[in-house]
Formats: sequence, structure tokens, C-alpha cells
Amino acid sequence: MNSDLDQSYDAVVIGAGVAGIYQIKRLTDLGWNAVVLESGADLGGTWFWNRYPGARFDSESYTYGYSWATEVLESWHWREHFSGQPENLRYLQTVVDTYDLRRHMRFDSRVEALSWDEVNLAWTITLADGSTTKSRFVITGVGLLSTPTLPAIEGLDSFAGQAFHTHHWPSEGLDLRDKRVAVIGTGATGIQVIGEIQDKVGQLTVFQRRPNWVAPLNNAEISAAEMSEIRQSYDDIFATCRSTPGAFIHQPDRRGFWTVTPQERLELWDRLYDERGFGIWLQNFVEIFIDEDANREFSAYMAQRMRERVDNPELAEKLIPTDHGFGYQRVPLETNYLEAYNRPNVALVDVADTPIKEITTSGIRTTESQFEVDVIVFATGFDAITGAFDKININGSGGLSLGEKWRHDPSTFVGVLSHGFPNFLMIAGPQSGNASTNFPRGIETGVDWITNLLVHMSDAGHARVEASLEGELEWVTHIKQMYEIMLLRKSKGWFTGYNSNVEGHGEGTMRHVVYNGGAPKYQKRLDEIAAGGYNELSFR
Repeated sequence: MNSDLDQSYDAVVIGAGVAGIYQIKRLTDLGWNAVVLESGADLGGTWFWNRYPGARFDSESYTYGYSWATEVLESWHWREHFSGQPENLRYLQTVVDTYDLRRHMRFDSRVEALSWDEVNLAWTITLADGSTTKSRFVITGVGLLSTPTLPAIEGLDSFAGQAFHTHHWPSEGLDLRDKRVAVIGTGATGIQVIGEIQDKVGQLTVFQRRPNWVAPLNNAEISAAEMSEIRQSYDDIFATCRSTPGAFIHQPDRRGFWTVTPQERLELWDRLYDERGFGIWLQNFVEIFIDEDANREFSAYMAQRMRERVDNPELAEKLIPTDHGFGYQRVPLETNYLEAYNRPNVALVDVADTPIKEITTSGIRTTESQFEVDVIVFATGFDAITGAFDKININGSGGLSLGEKWRHDPSTFVGVLSHGFPNFLMIAGPQSGNASTNFPRGIETGVDWITNLLVHMSDAGHARVEASLEGELEWVTHIKQMYEIMLLRKSKGWFTGYNSNVEGHGEGTMRHVVYNGGAPKYQKRLDEIAAGGYNELSFR
């Protein structure tokens, strides 16, 4: 039992990841009695759980750190342009210890249920161990990709060897030398794992359902001199992030796709392909996101770049998507992923041609063959954005269930509040702008807005806040309109809530889960709401 929990709090924060860490900092700075409840054994969120080989940033490291943690910024040396999981976790631990935040955190404390008490204007929080506490406010930092999903394959429990989702990679590590390893899934996580282990295993068999567009990460170490220059430039770096749609350092090319010559387009693409990170996606022409003809031309370019890196032409074609264009969804950045398929110990199984029938005691059986393996790695993704909410039994006014309300599509006001759930605030909730951008940059936006709202309520003497139904419907309509503009509406990825392994999240459902207008427009809308006295909200 969590005997060290108070009977009641001003605020309870769920999750001690990037979001929860900043939110508890802001709350305790205000003098609030607040606590973070974390299901894991320690802080870190994504970077605590995901210890698989190859796990690392796809944001430039120096754009990922907290802009407010100046004491850490002044001394921290990011070792790589795109830092790996162990360093990322050490960074978050350093921030928490520097600002003495650990004392406000309770670990191994999984929240199982939330119930709103309209009489006392408070939430009752029930933990998995049966203990309870009460809080005036609940603020969620539960993560976008924190609920792993396994595929619907017969015999999942039959395998006699080691089998696990990447999210649950053994914390003590795993010796893969001379092992026959199967990786099921070629999404962003699978691509990282495959690129990292391809030369460290005996045999690697990759089971691919749908191919993904990829682009090279082009990672490199950061020298002491480079890091010194970065430290002097943090103000400019964060200002640039605030000005770009994705909150990265990459500004889109606004010359106009059709106003430049094909040769000029090619020159831009060749340069961006050789540069680091998301430039090939986010520093590109704006039209590739909204104009099918422009996207088709660029996708053909990227397909050719992928072919050039794979020796077997027939195999190369299996790795190139044909059901969506490049950049419709978040692009996996990779190191040695395509080259892995040139190795004699790596094989690709296209399950679109030969579906997996079952997991057996010794391996994986398809409609064509039996594959004997020692280790099975499920890189089969997450119940994205809403999945972590669905794991908690959340009941608002009149017993309204959040899971039922969101069964077919989430409904929120600016991704922070949902009508019928008073004093329930989401740092990066569904339909927020924070969910589709460089995460810590979006997180700071969300935490600051929530904290300012709480200060406003305290100053005005309000005890209860709720999104108005009219304001929520207006925001949901806007979200749907933004999807209609973007080509991503045609993709099957987590930006469109698609996951065939989750009941109800298949094609045609859960389509409107993120805000696609970009970070500056989202920030402007939040600022307008605050400047208008939060008129779209109901207070009491």
C-alpha cells in the first residue's frame, strides 16, 4: 500500500516522464501540495521503459532538453547529435536531482481509476495496490506511446524461447551473439532495432507487414568545441523551435514547389538527404504535405535513394511503400537499416505475401515456411495517444466514462480539457498541438498553459473548471478540417490513430487524434484563449 500518500492534494500528476517532470516543477514552485504518481520503478517515461538496442532521439539532442533547466543547460554535454536512451535517461535524472523533484514522486504507483466527486469538487484516485487519495486537480503526463500492443497472432504464449515487445526489452540487457532472432514489425522502433543488431546476431529474420519510408539519421558525435558553441546558442535554438511548424530547428522551404525548376528541387533534396535529422522531411517544400503531384515527385526521388542502398533490386522494391507517399506520417530515421538487407545473415519475410499463421514452441510459422528462432522481438507499436487513458477507468460528471466518450474518436478542447471531466487537464492530450511536434518543446507549451490556467483560477477564487460543450465541438470541427487539408489523412499510422492490433482502432476509426496546424498556430490559439479570460471554459 502507498502509505506515504497524503489523504488529499491540490494536484496529482500522472506520469514521471518528460511532461510530468516539468509539471511538478511548476506546481511546487507555486507552493502547491502536489505529487507525481508513476507506474514504473523510476522516472523517465519513454526513456525509462524503452531500453531496446538503437533507441535514441530523432530530435536533435540540444533541441530536446528543457529550456527552463538552465543550471543543467550550462553544464550538460550531449555526446551525440541524436542521443541514445542511456544518456537521455541520465539527463532526466540529472534535471530531477538538480531541482530536488524526486521527493515529490511516488514510484510503482499505477493509477487504476479516477472518479469525480461533484459534491466535494475533487477526484478520487485509486491505485493498483488498492490505496486511494483525493485531489482537486488531476493532470496527465501519461505519454503518447506508452501502451505497447502485441499482434493478433495465434500461439503468442507458445514460444519456448525469449519473446517480448521492444517496450519490455530486458533491463539487464540481452546477449544476442550467435542467436537466431526474429523481429516482427518495421515501424520506427523495428527500424532502429534492426539497424543496431544486424551485425551482432547469428541470423536475423525480419517479418514485415507494411514497408515504411525511411531517411538516414546521419548521426555524429558532438565535440567539446561544438558543445560550447551550442551552449552559447540555446536562446536562438529555442527561438527557432518556437517559430517552426514542427518545433524543430528545420524551417520549411517556402519558395513554392512549382516555382522552382526540377533541377533546383533535386539540388535541395540531395543536400537535405546528406544532412542530419528531419531536414529531408521538414525543411522540404510545404507542398509535399498537401499536393499529391508534388508528393508523388518527391516520393519517387526517395524511392530511388532507397533502391541505391539495397543490392537486391527485387528486395529493394519490397522495402518501398506503395500505399502512401513519403512524409504522410512521421518519418523513421535510420542508421544502417537498408544496408542490413545486404548482409547474408539477414532475411526479409513479406507477410503480405506469406502471412504469419502462428507462433510455435520453436519459432514462427507462415503460410509457406517454419522459421526456427531463439528470440522473438515484437516491434508492433503502441496504442497511441489514447491508449494510456484507456488503461485507467476514468469517470467524470454523473459517472460519464472517458473511454466511452472517446470510443470512436477523441473529443477535447485544445487537447487539454474534455467536456464532462472537470479539473482534469492533459499536458499532451489527444488533439493537442503538443502531440505532433518536437515533444519537449510542445510539453513546455502545454505545462505553461495549464499552470497559468491554475493561477488564474486561484486568483479568481474558482474551484472548478470544465470545457464548454460549444468550445469543444468547435475545436473538434477545426481538427477535422485540418486533417482534410493534409495528405496524412490517407496514411495508416499513429498520427491518424490507426492500429489494427487494437479493437476499434482499425480503418475508419480514431482518425482525428492530433492537431496538424503547427506549433506557432497552436501557441497563438492558446494565447488567445488566455488573453480572452478563458471564456470558452466554464468556472465555478
